[in-house]
This record gives sequence, C-alpha cells and structure tokens, in this order.
Amino acid sequence: MKHLSRRLYTAEQIRAIERDVIDRLGVPGFTLMQRAGKAVFEQVAALAPDGGRIVVLCGPGNNGGDGYVTATLLREAGHEVLLLTLADPESLRGDARKAFQQWVEAGGATQPFDGELPKEAAVIVDAILGTGLQRPLQGRFLLAVQLMNEHRAPVVAVDIPSGLSSETGNPLGGAVVATETVSFIGLKIGLFAGRGADFCGSVILDDLDCPDEAYEKVQPAMLRLVEEDLDVWLRPRPAVCHKGNFGHVLVVGGDQGMSGAARMAGEAALRVGAGLVSVGTHPQHAAVLNSGRPELMVRGIDSAAAQRKLTERATVIALGPGMHHSAWSHDCWARANVAEQPMVVDAGALAYLAAAPTRRHQRVLTPHPGEAARLLGVPVAEIQLDRVRAAKELRLRYGGVIVLKGAGTIIAGHGGLYLCDLGNPGMASGGMGDVLTGVIAGLMAQGYDAELAACIGVVVHAAAGDRAAGSDPRGLLATDLLPHLRRLVNP
Repeated sequence: MKHLSRRLYTAEQIRAIERDVIDRLGVPGFTLMQRAGKAVFEQVAALAPDGGRIVVLCGPGNNGGDGYVTATLLREAGHEVLLLTLADPESLRGDARKAFQQWVEAGGATQPFDGELPKEAAVIVDAILGTGLQRPLQGRFLLAVQLMNEHRAPVVAVDIPSGLSSETGNPLGGAVVATETVSFIGLKIGLFAGRGADFCGSVILDDLDCPDEAYEKVQPAMLRLVEEDLDVWLRPRPAVCHKGNFGHVLVVGGDQGMSGAARMAGEAALRVGAGLVSVGTHPQHAAVLNSGRPELMVRGIDSAAAQRKLTERATVIALGPGMHHSAWSHDCWARANVAEQPMVVDAGALAYLAAAPTRRHQRVLTPHPGEAARLLGVPVAEIQLDRVRAAKELRLRYGGVIVLKGAGTIIAGHGGLYLCDLGNPGMASGGMGDVLTGVIAGLMAQGYDAELAACIGVVVHAAAGDRAAGSDPRGLLATDLLPHLRRLVNP
C-alpha cells in the first residue's frame, strides 16, 4: 500500500491493472467490488458511530455497484439505509447487477432519486459516477451533486467524487465536494492535480488486495512527491569540507523597487546549504540590500563587465527575482541568458524568455499559471484546464525541467512527471516563488542535477510552508519559511 501512495495513474491504467487481476490472476470482478464496498463501509461506519440514517446514491455502472455493496454491509451492521437510484437497477449489467440483487435479497429497498435529499442524514455516500466520466454533468446527475454539496452531512465519495475528471482534477460541469474519498487499486491523477484538493477531502487508498505483480506491467503516469523522500535524496555532508565544496549561487535580479525578491532568493539559497551566494542587483540599492543578511555578497550591476565578473565566479545562476520591464532588467537577462552555467529562471526573466524562446538542458523554469500561459501563448484558463498537459508542452518547447507552480505543483523532467500536493493556501502570497527559486538554485549549486534539485526544492519549500503556517495559513509571509528550510534539508 505504501508504495502505491507514491504512484499516480490515469483511469485507463487503473482499468488495465484491474483487467490483469481479473483475467490473468483469476480474481473475480465481483470479489473486487465486494472489497471496494467493504472499504467504503468502514469509512462510513467510522463517520457515523452513533448510528443515524445513511443515504447512498447509486449510479448506472460499477461505481453504483460499489454503492450497493456498501449499502448491504451498512444494513447488516444495523444502520438505517436509504438507497436512492439515479439509474434503473434493472438496467444494470455484470457485477453491478449482482451487487443490486444481493442488496434486494438481503431485504433492501430502493427509491428513485426524485430531485430531493432527506434533511436528516448522518452520512451521504456518493456512488453515482466513477472515473469513466468524459462529459459535463447534466440533468438529475448534476442536481444530485448540487444537493449533496448543499447538505450538512459529510459525504464519502466512492473511488472519485462524481463529476471530477480523473485525468485533470477539474469538475466536469460540477462535482461532489467530498469529506472523504475512498480510492481503489491506485491513486488517480485527478485526486491531486488541478482543483482535486477542493473536491476530494481526505483521500484513502485501498488496493483491494491486488497482487504486486499486477502493477509491474503498468508504469505510473506520475510520481507523487512526499516529505519522506528527503531522507533518501539528501546526501550527508563530509566531515572535512569547505564552502567551495557547496557551490556559488549568483542571483541576478532586484530592479528598482524590487530588491526584496532578490534578497529572499539569495537567503533561501544560503538556508538550504549553498556555500556562497552573490546577488547582482540594481546599483540603486546594492549598498543596503544585505544590511539584514550580511552573509550575502551584493554587487550593483552597472555594466556588462560588472555582470560578467560576477558570472565568472558562479556555479549556478538564479535569474529573474525582482525583474520587470525595464532597460536594466532586459540587459541583465540578455547577458545571463548566454552564460554557460546551469540556471533557474523565474518571474520577470520568464517574460523575456517568452518573447524570445530558447531550448536548454540544464535549466529549471518555475512559472506560475500566468507565466506558463505567456510562455505557451495561451489563456491562463487553458493552463489550469489541464496542468499536466501544460507542463509537458512547456518542457517540449523549452527543454530542461519545468516546475509548474500552484496547488499540486507539477514537475516535468527527463525522468518523467512528478506532483507535489504539500503546501497550503497561505502560500498564495508575494515572494513565495522567489524563495523557491533560491532553494532550487542552492541545491543545484551543491551538485544535485536540475531535475532532482527541482523535486527536492519543491518538497522542501512546500513542507516549510506547511510548518510555518501550522493551523493559521492566512497571513503567511514568504520569509516565514526561511528558518524551516534549514531544518528540512537536515533530515
């Protein structure tokens, strides 16, 4: 089970695994359905320890079949169950029909959904539609979803909230906002990508006792990054070392009025262990930029020669924090863009890259959705409609490693696709991206390749945000993350 929590699959991949379990390994489909129903039953029973009416809404396919099994188990356990159907049970086929017949034989009754839900319910079970949904909800299906979302009772979704795309994590016309989602066999991308976090609530995975060999032939579509990865990825430092062993980050940025962005990136690079950090910034504030952080080496860039001198000493360049549309920013971008060092490109520098696209291998781009839209020349809504596809297209066009920021940050590199669902809404504030840029650059300076540095950096950054926010995310500042960075890179 633990290894499955790292793997994210498409719906078709899950179906392929299920077919292999049934056809090759000889586990009957109805046995899997019974196991699924039992998993849901256990979660529902835990939410209603004092009894009360359980409302189960069953749809037309196997998702509805799981609901019938759940309802049967709840009734056998002594719960009052109201089962509402959104499809004629007589039209059910295969395992779903068998589950319905089992419910009837146990003395259960069904009622057609008539456009209303009872006011009193301890728990509602959403067993309407599963991962096969491809078109927007309409009619009674949409109405049932809306009524569940308006109800006060907790909702347990079977496999995936009805109406949520299993591929993109976006609602198809509407989707159930679940308290808990019990997912089967493997985790679907849509539970974590896009807006999945707004609809799924707590996600519980049950592999239905599928043998490990059933997963061997199916390469997961993405890997989910978790904080425990840091224990594996972060190398211990040798006892005998010096600052030169851990690289030199050059942050280029901080145009007039934007010096804070460059400083935050520089300090973040120091906090994750870079040996040295220089900041090449606008001459107007170079003299005072490091007054609160004297470990930063700050120089004003007032000429090509000054920037060239800084670049020659650098191991990695962090380009863009605090840049905007100005002659100074443009000149800094143009000079840095032809440097040979690996680099992390963010913020204002991404606008210049969008205007003159290039492909490069040892480069990490860290766009938020608006910047990604500019890089691809599409509306922001198109990026958010399918963030996984957008990350793939960005990498195809620009090369290197892409870090598409946002809830469910997606990383696209030569090794594949990764998703990090750590972080919290408090991180939607200014400066967070500058800190991430510094974190990734600081890791690259220490010898981690671009893809691994991006993965480590995203996890460290998000986990630091969670620790800094605690239970009070509103009002979180980017600089609140800095003390937590150091703890996280020393597991």
